Amino acid sequence: MSELRHTPLHALHVELGARMVPFAGYAMPVQYPLGVLKEHQHTRAAAGLFDVSHMGQLQLIGDAAAAALETLVPVDVLGLEPYQQRYALFTNAQGGILDDLMVTRLPQGLFVVVNAACKEADTSHLRSALGDYCMIVELSEHALLALQGPAAVDVLQRLSPRVDFDSWLFMSAQTIEISGIECFVTRSGYTGEDGFEISVENAAAEVLARTLLAEAEVKAIGLGARDSLRLEAGLCLYGHDIDVNSTPVEAGLAWAISKNRRAKGSRPGGFPGADRILGELETGSARKRVGLIGLEKTPIREGVVLESESGEPIGRVTSGGFAPSLGGAIAMGYVPEPFSRLDTHLFARVRDRAVPVRVTKMPFVPNHYYRGRT
Repeated sequence: MSELRHTPLHALHVELGARMVPFAGYAMPVQYPLGVLKEHQHTRAAAGLFDVSHMGQLQLIGDAAAAALETLVPVDVLGLEPYQQRYALFTNAQGGILDDLMVTRLPQGLFVVVNAACKEADTSHLRSALGDYCMIVELSEHALLALQGPAAVDVLQRLSPRVDFDSWLFMSAQTIEISGIECFVTRSGYTGEDGFEISVENAAAEVLARTLLAEAEVKAIGLGARDSLRLEAGLCLYGHDIDVNSTPVEAGLAWAISKNRRAKGSRPGGFPGADRILGELETGSARKRVGLIGLEKTPIREGVVLESESGEPIGRVTSGGFAPSLGGAIAMGYVPEPFSRLDTHLFARVRDRAVPVRVTKMPFVPNHYYRGRT
């Protein structure tokens, strides 16, 4: 553990009794004494606080930043209004996914969050490709906290009484003070619930975390529940559900390819792998990522082989586990297109036993992103 990097909240995690594990080069809390199941359920019912400071935070500074980033992602970055956020994908020349990321437009450039395991490679990729067009600054002196769950907004409203949270929609950002601490906050997250991701200077991170945890609705949540929450939400984990061997279309992420970057759009192509990706948008892909519901209680884990009803191996599970919100097993994996249709029955080969599963729509649990009062 001494060779692993620590986030600014490491001492707090230890104080709270967290079980620390290696993750992406960091010592991270996988769970607290409450336990993964109750942490998951608490986030769905109230508010969970996650330390995600291992993620990479960067700023791309300069008037050319948005146009430059469009050469690396199949996303409309130029069309983002200031303080609006968008999900994006770094692609390679073969159409594979190098990483997924969040991009927020700023008045003087962009704020970008990348995955922990990819942040060095992503930073190098950005500097190599875009260094002549904009300044790329690593925000290594900033922590990142995620406050997720239906009560997250009530907590922040009490601590930031001057902010109009009713008009603050999903996938947008503001610079606000939380109990007097200046933070850059996006209304987004990785759980399927309403919530916020909070970038704050390292020096203030522990004070902020303690302030949030002092609120009755908030409990500290570890990586174990973060994974089960994102799985129920049908969200991809890089290096598992998506990687350089999967295209956005195969991964079911065609919605992330902006219309104006498609073949008939106003700025078609111009990103790595465009020929393959745009071709798959037109003709379809040979395989697809699907959601799977276990028809028995048996857990279905990553790496399990998927079989047709005739016993033919056809694919593999990329993420799987117990879904606390559903009380059963769920998974995601890739199968050939003919087997990807809803309600198709397949088998998962678990310890030499064929466990029945059914292809289902995702998310497994309805999301609750805030899009305004109805």
